[in-house]
Amino acid sequence: MKILFATQNPNKVKEIQGMMPKNILLIGLAELNVVEDIPETAKTLEGNAALKAKYIWKKFQIPCFADDTGLEVETLHGEPGVRSARYAGEQKDQKKNMALLLHKLKGKTNRKAQFRTSICYIHQNQTIFFEGKVEGLILHEKRGTQGFGYDPIFMPNGFKKSFAEMRLEEKNTISHRALAFKKLIAHLQVSLS
Repeated sequence: MKILFATQNPNKVKEIQGMMPKNILLIGLAELNVVEDIPETAKTLEGNAALKAKYIWKKFQIPCFADDTGLEVETLHGEPGVRSARYAGEQKDQKKNMALLLHKLKGKTNRKAQFRTSICYIHQNQTIFFEGKVEGLILHEKRGTQGFGYDPIFMPNGFKKSFAEMRLEEKNTISHRALAFKKLIAHLQVSLS
């Protein structure tokens, strides 16, 4: 079975590819020469995931899914949340996003945060949502070189290192995205059997 992951982010495709069963071929938008930005104008992660999945479903009519992920910081009332990728502006600059977040947290003692991923899967007349989340803390400075996004400043509960200090295999056992995708994969395995 071929499934389209509605993302332009090759890091996400690589991260999820290793989790997929052998009988599922995962492709990204680049492999279909889709270069346009899919609108992400919803006010929720679930809404954005649905917008992207529906856009791709209408265009290609093949099983597809899209995700949206947000970092939600408790003391900032859930910021950056749905605006995580564009927190410091529309250019989606990861370094500027982290710098802005660290600036807003300067002097704050509550550094609790959670990463949350929402996935919208569409196949035929079926639309299903899956969610994964991981709680942790925002570090005072960047640590590590792996991963992407806010990984260098997020340390999951129960660990002494940031996501960016973890090997991909280790991160994939606990991350918000991994948890949501495990639910999607379990659904796919049942529906394909």
